[in-house]
Formats: sequence, structure tokens, C-alpha cells
Amino acid sequence: MNSIPNTSEARPGANAPEFSVSELSGAIKRALEDGFGYVRLKGEISGYRGPHASGHCYFALKDDKAKIEAVIWKGSFGRLRFKPEEGMEVIAQGKITTFPGSSKYQIVIEALEPAGAGALMALLEERKRKFAAEGLFDEARKKPRPFLPKVVGIVTSPTGAVIRDMLHGFNERYPACVLVWPVRVQGEGSAAEVAAAIRGFNALETGGRIPRPDVLIVARGGGSLEDLWSFNEEIVVRAAAESLIPLISAVGHETDWTLIDLVADARAPTPTKAAEWAVPKYSELIDGLEKLMLRKRTAVRRSLEGAKTHLKASSRGLPKLQDLVALPRQRFDEADRRLSRALLANTRAHATRLARVSGRLSPSPILQKHSRCAERLQTLERRAGRALLNRVAVSRRVLDGKAALLNSLGYHSILSRGFALVRNEAGQTIRQAAAVVAGSMLNIELSDGQIAARAEGPLKSEPPKADQGAGKTPRRKPGGRGGQGSLF
Repeated sequence: MNSIPNTSEARPGANAPEFSVSELSGAIKRALEDGFGYVRLKGEISGYRGPHASGHCYFALKDDKAKIEAVIWKGSFGRLRFKPEEGMEVIAQGKITTFPGSSKYQIVIEALEPAGAGALMALLEERKRKFAAEGLFDEARKKPRPFLPKVVGIVTSPTGAVIRDMLHGFNERYPACVLVWPVRVQGEGSAAEVAAAIRGFNALETGGRIPRPDVLIVARGGGSLEDLWSFNEEIVVRAAAESLIPLISAVGHETDWTLIDLVADARAPTPTKAAEWAVPKYSELIDGLEKLMLRKRTAVRRSLEGAKTHLKASSRGLPKLQDLVALPRQRFDEADRRLSRALLANTRAHATRLARVSGRLSPSPILQKHSRCAERLQTLERRAGRALLNRVAVSRRVLDGKAALLNSLGYHSILSRGFALVRNEAGQTIRQAAAVVAGSMLNIELSDGQIAARAEGPLKSEPPKADQGAGKTPRRKPGGRGGQGSLF
């Protein structure tokens, strides 16, 4: 192993041993580590900014005269019972070494604890002021405890006298359903377990397979400030502040106090007292119920007696039944007597009137009137028959005249005089010879029927003979209702 040269023996110009920078740095590192090894160093934390992205922590320890760099590796930081905080006076345990990259020495811390109870109390007061400034201790945000919870959740160690005393208290007072979330209440990782238990109970759904508690109890037995320190950690305080379920803190004895006591909805002096606060006493409920029932019966009886007294007083002011119906009965009797006399007088008056009218009643006028009506009906019947025959005769003469006019004006009468009506295949009347196409079919209607013919073409023009035009009726268009085509 190389050693550091003794510069006091080296003379200028002598053959001194030659080192590289790495060799010299390594020799200094070994000499420093072998010379000190593990040390306990007391000082104030300076320059702490929390864990680096790598998980390591870098800061310095100082006093009023000197300062030394410090580092906590990621693996050691997770095992620390107390986490470093800026300005905190601590006692660090580790080994002295150097960092060759910057030619400086440092302490690699493996254990860290506050420098005495005074330092812990100072840190506790600092955290208390911080949380109070955020309003976590305000009374306005504290939730009332349920009067009769069905499910009680307990966060505590599964072993020890605390849980046994609490369960015994529940059995004596009220048989409620108790769920225990086992955690460590002291030592490394206990704060994270307590916070996870509080958040776990709050994460349970109402009506789920595991019932959601109506009230939570965080309990632990007594101990020193260091023993109870887990309940002063920020992670536990914030979990208790975020709890939607009412939370009772029962940490330590009555003289002990932690930050969870200040943020909880209620603080019990002992875990046993917390169990008494969580549920009412069954016997006290029965006694209270009996007292309420007695008060109810007394109140109902007094109410009935008062109503009875009031009814009697009111009944004395009411008139008697005989007095109420006497006057209407008298009016009814008077009306009955008047009605009897009126009915008798009305019957006599109608009898007298009927006797006077019956003398004037006789069937002769009615029979005479019926006879006159019958004669008048027969006369009207004869007149109606003659008028109908005359109307029919007049209508027949008019119809015959119009039929004769139709025959004289229609084209059929013209056909009977030797003319013909020519139509093409489409049924259209042909009026001129030029409209006929050679080879087309023609329909010729005569007076006694129709014939079909085929056109061969127009005839050659020849002068008419003298006797051909004699006695012929010139071409004319039929008038009236017979005007449907040309006649030849």
C-alpha cells in the first residue's frame, strides 16, 4: 500500500516518490477512513433540500465554528427513524470518507437522531405552528361523533393490553361490530402504516363486503416522546385531517400529547376511555329509554286531563239539545197544520172547477170537426190526381217535340237521304280528299250500317256530267247535336 510521502525529509533536488492524482487521493481516503472509522457527530443540519432525484440526501452539519459535508444514501434514508429537517440539531452516526471528485471529506450517515429531548420538542413546536397555520387544528372542521355507530374501526397494534382493554370495554358497554387494522405503533415504518390504515378505512365503500366504519379510533399505550414520535409525523397528521370518518385519538396517557391529538375530531385520555366515547353504554340507553317513556306517559296523561277539563268547561257553555231542536220543531208543527188545511182547500177548489167544466164537455163538436176535415181531405185528393195527370201530359208533349227536333237536326237523317260519313283508322272524320293516304283503311258509315274500305288514291278530275249533278243535295255541315263529321 502506498503511503503519503514525508515531505519534511524531502530536500529540494532529492529523489522524492512520485504519485498520480488518483493515487494520492486514494491514499488520503484510506488514511482518513482508517484513522477515524465510525464516529458520532453532533451538529445542526444546514442546506437540506430533501432527497435528490436519485434518492440520496446531501446537506451539511455545522456548529458555530466549522462545517462538514454529509450524505445519506437512499437505502439508509428509508431506514431512518427520524428524517432530517433544516435547522434541526441532530446526532449523526456514520463513517468519515472523502469524495475524490472534489477533493473534500464528508460523513456518510447511517443513523440519525435528534440531539436530546429539547431538539425533539423544538421540532414538535415547529410542526405544530406549521399545521396550525394551515388550519388543521380549527374546531370548525372537526366532525361530531355518531351517537350509535354500528361499526367501529380501530388502528392499533394487534398485540398488547390496549386492544384487549378496548374490546373488553365494547363488550361491557355495547356489542358493536369492531374492525381492527393491525399496525406498528413504534419504530421504523410505523408512521406510514398508521397513515395507510386511516386512509384504508376511509376507502371502504358503504354497503361493500367489508363494512365501512362509522367512527375511527387511533390508539396506543403510553411512552416517551421518542416512543410516541410516529404520531407526530406529517404523514399521520395529514391522513387524520383528510379522514371523512370521525376520528378519536387515544395515544398515550392523559398527560401525553401528540399532533394527532390536535387534528383529531376528539381526544380521549386513554384507549379505554376512547371505547367508552365511541359507543353508548347499553344499560344507560335502557335507563334513558325508560325515563323518556315515563316522561312520555306523564305528558300524554297530562294532555288528556287538560283536554278533558277544557271539554267539560266548553260543554257547560253549549245550549242543551232540547233547546236547540225546540224552535225548529215548533216551526215544523206549524207548517204541518198549514199544509193540511191548504191541501184540503186546494182539493175542494179543483173539484168545483171540474164540476163547472164537465157540464160543457160533449163529443158532438169533436165529431163534427172530424167530419169536416175528412171531406176536405177527399176534395184535395181529387184535385191532386187531376193536377198530376195534367203535368205528365205537358211534360210528354215537350219531350216529343225535342225528340223530333233532334231527329231533324242529327246527321242520321242526312245519311238516310244517301249521304255517307267517312272516318280514318283513328276514328277521325275525313273532310277533304287530300287527307286520304293511298292504302289506308277507311270506315264508311251509311244509314243502315258501317263498311270498311281501303283507299287507292285520288280520282282524276273529269268534268261533271249534266245529269250527275241534278237532284243532288250540296255538301253541308250538320248542325245541332249531329255535328260529328262531314257527309258526302
